[in-house]
Amino acid sequence: MAVHNQVQLITYPDSLGGSLQTLRKVLDEHFHDIFKGGIHILPPFPSSGDRGFAPLTYFEIEPAFGSWKDIKAIGAKHDVLLDVMVNHISRQSAYFQDFLKQGRRSPYADLFLTLDKVWEDGQPVQADIDKMFLRRPLPYSTFTIEETGEEEKVWTTFGKTDPSEQIDLDIHSDQVKRLLTEIFENFRNNNVKIVRLDAVGYIIKKLGTSCFFVEPEIYGFLDWIKELADSLDIELLPEVHAHYSIQYKLAEHGFWIYDFILPYRILDTLVNKNAEALKEYLITRPAKQFTMLDCHDGIPVKPDLDGLIDTKAARKLVDTCLERGSNLSLIVSDEHKDADGFDVHQIRCSYYSVLNSDDDAYLAARAIQFFAPGIPQVYYVGLLAGENDEEGVRRTGEGREINRQNFSVGEIEQALGKSAVQRLLALIRFRNEYDAFNGDFRVLQSASHEVRLEWTKEDLRCTLQLDLGTNRTVIDYVEADGTTAQFVV
Repeated sequence: MAVHNQVQLITYPDSLGGSLQTLRKVLDEHFHDIFKGGIHILPPFPSSGDRGFAPLTYFEIEPAFGSWKDIKAIGAKHDVLLDVMVNHISRQSAYFQDFLKQGRRSPYADLFLTLDKVWEDGQPVQADIDKMFLRRPLPYSTFTIEETGEEEKVWTTFGKTDPSEQIDLDIHSDQVKRLLTEIFENFRNNNVKIVRLDAVGYIIKKLGTSCFFVEPEIYGFLDWIKELADSLDIELLPEVHAHYSIQYKLAEHGFWIYDFILPYRILDTLVNKNAEALKEYLITRPAKQFTMLDCHDGIPVKPDLDGLIDTKAARKLVDTCLERGSNLSLIVSDEHKDADGFDVHQIRCSYYSVLNSDDDAYLAARAIQFFAPGIPQVYYVGLLAGENDEEGVRRTGEGREINRQNFSVGEIEQALGKSAVQRLLALIRFRNEYDAFNGDFRVLQSASHEVRLEWTKEDLRCTLQLDLGTNRTVIDYVEADGTTAQFVV
């Protein structure tokens, strides 16, 4: 299948009305002409942590959210995108629970990355660990096997608890390949059109490396899974937070990539009223990307923008974000911080709040996103111009909850009354329907306090003009009959 060059929605299964069934109703009643590009439903599977990202199984939908019937029904009208956490599965999964009981005698033992698959004697070496890009202080957890009392150390890249809830899979194992094949076949049977390969950068563990996006080994897996997806008419979207050069290599390899640079670039442009770095970036970036401003994590900084930003200027921007209520996710490994100690991994916030809840600035940000070549995604909180959920952070102690609040149907209907939301919906309709976005893109010359972007296709042309002094955003365009018109964003 081909990905539709139209706007997509990102949402949790329970964030817009509490269930998949209500999500479907909300889409039909309020957004039937809006998300023509598709719906990214964040993990709807039974999970033991990380809000869905520690799945017990991919063959069931969490009953509190609904069933596969609901996914299939949404997929009948929208391209559905689901995640596969190719790096790990839940500690509570039937597979790992059987391993905890029987150890190496378990029929599922080979699914998991026990430490003897990394270090021959199964004993971790700190000098090797020091080279790794870590997401927790130690990349493994220790378990006691019920039947034998023996200890087993298993790789666990992610997880806030010890032992971790997220158990790494051994992607070299035939068992893992069989499991992934069955997952993809089930997706195809339930109208899933796009699969995001979550945490795919961490799948190769090789001593002497950072164990992150290890080349060339990672391409062996990516080529294998692409062949599987192609055979089932499913598109793939690898999710890799890494130095931008790695994203560009993925693009050269023919994959869709995420534009994790754009959210920071747009924020920097609007806060500092200077568009030079943004324009330079828009001229050189690959076109085959999914674009976003906000998501369930945060605005990427390191390592995504390593080498692209001055850390002194970045610190100033981060301080502005903190003043506006944001919180930060930081890099764990000293080796992967900047020389001056700059260690910001992501800025966590609602994108509307980080722009000071300024409607014009927020719509300017969306207009730039929609004009940047690629498939635009809008996160549900951003769709409703939601603000920082500070209460959610206090209640849970989890910084990412700042941008993960749920909306009841009543709250959705109330948000639809906001001027910012109505203006955003009008902009999405224009982006979906104006055919020049399927043509050629140019960054036009302009002063440093202006952004001028243009799309042309045959006789159609639309030009975005943004004055950073006032955040006034205007789109001039040519109608099908040749007359000119203007759309004030």
